[in-house]
This record gives sequence, C-alpha cells and structure tokens, in this order.
Amino acid sequence: MSQLLKIGDFSQLSRISIRMLRYYDELGILIPEHINKESGYRYYSPQQLSLAFRIQALKDMQFSLETIRDILKTYDNIDNLKRYLLLRYDEMKIEVIEKQGKLKLLESVINRIGKDCNYMKYNVVIKELPSRYVASLRGILPGNQQDGLLWDKLSKQIETQNVEYALPCYPVTIYYDEGYKEKDLDVEIQITVNGKYVDMEDVRFITTEPMTVASVIINGSYEQLPEANEAVAKYISDNEFTISGHMFNIYHVNPGMEANPENWVTEICYPVTK
Repeated sequence: MSQLLKIGDFSQLSRISIRMLRYYDELGILIPEHINKESGYRYYSPQQLSLAFRIQALKDMQFSLETIRDILKTYDNIDNLKRYLLLRYDEMKIEVIEKQGKLKLLESVINRIGKDCNYMKYNVVIKELPSRYVASLRGILPGNQQDGLLWDKLSKQIETQNVEYALPCYPVTIYYDEGYKEKDLDVEIQITVNGKYVDMEDVRFITTEPMTVASVIINGSYEQLPEANEAVAKYISDNEFTISGHMFNIYHVNPGMEANPENWVTEICYPVTK
C-alpha cells in the first residue's frame, strides 16, 4: 500500500481535480488501483499518471469523455487511433469554419452600427425550411399587395375537395419577376395542407424542396417591407451568401386573420447558398 498515492496526491501530480478523478472512476476511464473497503478511500499507482496525462491530452483535442473511454479501449491499435484523430480533425475544421463565419457576421454588424440605422432593427438569420405539401396557385397580379385575388381563387377551388389546412399552414407568396415591378406581377401562392389531393383547374398540389434561407421577421404593417428587404440584401452580401432562388414572404399573421396592421407578422425569405 505504501507505493500507492492518495487521491489528493495523485490529483496534484496529474493536475486533475479530485471531483473529476471520482467522475473518471464512475465512467471507467481511470479506475483507482485500490479502494479501501472500510473507508472508501481511493489510491492510485504512479504508473497511472501516464494514463491520466493521456486522458488530458485527448481532452485538449476536444474529445468527449465518452469518446475518450472508447479510444482508450483500443489505444494501442494505431489504425483505430488514427481513425478517431482524423474524425476529430474533420470536426474541428468544420467548427473553425463556423466560427469564422460568426466572426465575419460580428465584424459586419460592428462596421454597420452607426452607419445603417436599420441593420440591427431587422435581425436576419440563416435557417433551414423543411419540405412541405402545399396547395399552389400561380398567376399574374395587376399590382403590388393584391395577392388577395389569388387567395380568393385558391380558396374557392379547393373547397370542392374539402382540403384540410395544416397547422400552422404557412401562407406563402413567391415573387418570380427578376426586378421590381409595380404591375403585372408574376406570383405564386402556397398554403400547407394535410393529406393528398388531385390537381384542379388552376390549383396544383406539390411537395416543396427543403431549402436554406436568409430570413427576417417584420412585426407590423407592410410599409416596412422595403427597409427589411434592404437589410436582408446587405446581410447576404456582407456574409458572402449567394441568392439561389426566388424570394418569398410567409404571412404568419395576415390581414385575413387580424384586421389591425400592428399585429401582422411577416417573414421575408431569400433562398441562399454559400
């Protein structure tokens, strides 16, 4: 027993706290050489210091304790060890790229503060939109903010099939024109539905593709749309994204649900890629 180290002494030599040594024992990655059955005191051999240092080295490489436990089981297998190291290397490269993107975002916000009063008013995020099964209707509108004409047409046609709206139903308006237009707008509307249905005279039932979008939320009237679109455009440019599809709006709370414009909630979305 004299050549064994008390847990406090082993803690000092290994630079691992007593609390963590006990936790390592529970996980089975660094088990004491001896535990006194009467007192419960833990004792370690000097030879276990190399194992302690090995664990710390793997922790410094940001391996989880669960993964470290698996690595230690076959540590002497060079091929297996190399496989773990390569996997962690690839993971860390991805983490570095993600952190660089966040640093670039922070830098762009810092540079714009004081120069662009709308930049922090509209908080743009990158998000994934899942696939949806929707009722879709595309048409030409005589002017801006007249998509209610298409919504009335869609509603009347799908009534004949007793279509069930999903909850939430995500009413969407997609704008296909390349530049800004005040009349004859090429627009598609979509609403998410449950079940499967047969295409109708003007309405198609389609499954949308999942996509990555730059998105911003507007609370209130549609008068904010130009400013919010500008904020999204600047974000996309500053963070080196590329617009990969047609922009669209999701009307979470719209005039058909709420008469007061102050309560409207609109989400502007631009499909993007890096």
